[in-house]
Amino acid sequence: MEKFTLPFEEPIREIEKQIAALRAEAVEKGIDPEEDIRHLEEKRKRTIEEIFANLSAWDKVRLARHPARPTCVDYMNALLEDFVEIHGDRRFGDDKAIVTGFATIDGRKLVFIGQQKGRTTKEKLVCNFGMPHPEGYRKAMRAMRLAEKFHLPVVAFIDTMGAYPGIGSEERGVAEAIAVNLMEMARLRTPLIGIVIGEGGSGGALGLGAGDRLMMLEYAYYSVISPEGCAAILWRSGDQAPKAAEALKLTAADLKKLGMIDRVIPEPLGGAHTNPEAVVAALKKAIEETLAELEGLPLPQLLDGRYAKYRKLVYCTDGRSVVTPAELEAVAARSAEQRAALRERAAGK
Repeated sequence: MEKFTLPFEEPIREIEKQIAALRAEAVEKGIDPEEDIRHLEEKRKRTIEEIFANLSAWDKVRLARHPARPTCVDYMNALLEDFVEIHGDRRFGDDKAIVTGFATIDGRKLVFIGQQKGRTTKEKLVCNFGMPHPEGYRKAMRAMRLAEKFHLPVVAFIDTMGAYPGIGSEERGVAEAIAVNLMEMARLRTPLIGIVIGEGGSGGALGLGAGDRLMMLEYAYYSVISPEGCAAILWRSGDQAPKAAEALKLTAADLKKLGMIDRVIPEPLGGAHTNPEAVVAALKKAIEETLAELEGLPLPQLLDGRYAKYRKLVYCTDGRSVVTPAELEAVAARSAEQRAALRERAAGK
């Protein structure tokens, strides 16, 4: 079966077809084409480097949606050991768009939460194309509370177009479920890590991503709205999605520059689907380093840092922060004082 090809990948596919044709001819005619193949392989490498050095924001959105891109379950199978899944939200049902449970990574115990899109048509239908219902977010919060109870860190993989906006989802309170998650994550007494592995769409992504650290794979995106949705609102045409993607500053590089995310996890040239093993190794390294950093913090310092992290995310329309470094330090100091006062009040002092 022919590979799915994005428009900017066409030159790469043409070279790959030439290499395949040479190899087929060699078998048929008994000739040695290795020298020609070596030149074509070098040309292919140069072409990939040139293309990926000049990707637009819209190109990166399309890479994040690539049908061959590894899904949450693909990474789970490669990263996690001793996975014990948690089912259901104890209120309505078990949302297959959210996969969660207890696991270990190299012997380190944690609670894993991931948004799963599915690979085949049947899997996509079961997982609702990765768009969680409210019971999915409630299941995720159930897992987070168990993590807090057993003093385990939480690692969440984010990959969704957004929370499901259907009638049943709205009737069961999807907005309230996401809002509760945001509130509870802000004060959960255990380390929280979010990683955007593909699409990070709107509140559907934020409902798992408001933790101590937020990271992104290099060709993922994270945005308040899809480029198509933004274009439909601003220009009354989905054809303006590439323009909207540039304006939204939704790529990992843009968001790291703005301070909205903490780390960009590199992908191989060509995207995660071209070398999943390399991406798994990069994810594992990022998770282990970040957990080591967070687990070394006293709990009050962890919570104060999480509070200050979100208080300082204020920007002008041109991308400049509206606060100075001194003002950011003052925000952090005030947050520590406010949290200390809340703790004393809760203790009845």
